[in-house]
Amino acid sequence: MGRSGLMIGHFEPLHLGHVSSILHASGQVTDLHIVITPHPQPNPNFSISLKDKARWITQAFAHLPFIHVHLFPEMVIPARDADHRFLQIDKVNFYLERILEKLPEINQPLVLFIDEEHPLAKLELMLPVVTTPVQKQYHSSLIQQNPAEFWQAIHPKARSDYIKTVAIVGGESSGKTTLVHKLANYYGASYALEMGRVFVETDLGGRELSMQYDDYPLMAINHIQAIRQARQCASAPLVIVDTDFVTTQAFCEEYEGKKHPFLTACINEFHLDYTIMLSNNTPWIDDGLRSLGSDKDRKRFEQRLLRLFSRHHIQLFMVNCTDYHQRFLQVVNFIDKHIFNYN
Repeated sequence: MGRSGLMIGHFEPLHLGHVSSILHASGQVTDLHIVITPHPQPNPNFSISLKDKARWITQAFAHLPFIHVHLFPEMVIPARDADHRFLQIDKVNFYLERILEKLPEINQPLVLFIDEEHPLAKLELMLPVVTTPVQKQYHSSLIQQNPAEFWQAIHPKARSDYIKTVAIVGGESSGKTTLVHKLANYYGASYALEMGRVFVETDLGGRELSMQYDDYPLMAINHIQAIRQARQCASAPLVIVDTDFVTTQAFCEEYEGKKHPFLTACINEFHLDYTIMLSNNTPWIDDGLRSLGSDKDRKRFEQRLLRLFSRHHIQLFMVNCTDYHQRFLQVVNFIDKHIFNYN
């Protein structure tokens, strides 16, 4: 008769060290049962659910049917007790008993896999312990505390949940798109383009003349998909987004004289992490698709944007300098501080 294995963890985030341990354990049993528990001290900068973690692992091991995933949302297992000591044998066995009660019936001898350097590996627990090699290059606590710094250590299936979206917004000819491409190159990051301009090219023959009220939801849907794709193929812990749903709503109000309820729903449901607004104080450049070129029009549209952001309680980081390179440096400093935790 073979044997089954049990591995318990919070896997937050799933990193390559976890994967190595899982593969090592699964090679020694006929079935490996992975129990996912909540993290005792979750990172407040990310909202990670147990189902998120289950998705990472099931996607990572989708072609290995002998790996089974179980969720234990009510079982927060601390690594240490109230006196900051690692849990004693009786407490560990208490958690193991609760887990075994809720697992499906396992008709083979069961072993517990633990990292060979973990203090629990030395205890005589209610289940036989089999150790896995220590993954010294992957420090779970450090990765969990600052995912951006250890981006390459996070498993690709988990990375999209540790991405911060940075929207670059502003009026026409404020330098948004140029700045998006600069930032994407600087950070090696993926990006989502402004879908209004793309829509004009693909659906309206390159002219805004025939744009209608009902076109705005189509642009928003395309924008949602572009952001989703950028997150899925992200090569860095941030995605740069050219324009947002608030700005699309502002253009709808400007040209159609009314807001669109679908855009309102997008603003409320699809939140971007940081919004950087460029003041409309750079030179006007007529590219054939812009129509708000006068100082009066530019100022009016900027005020419309500010009112909309305030109405939806979206905090802005304002960039007011007129020099393009200084704008770039100012935004880089903001991203480094808020996403990479650089001082």
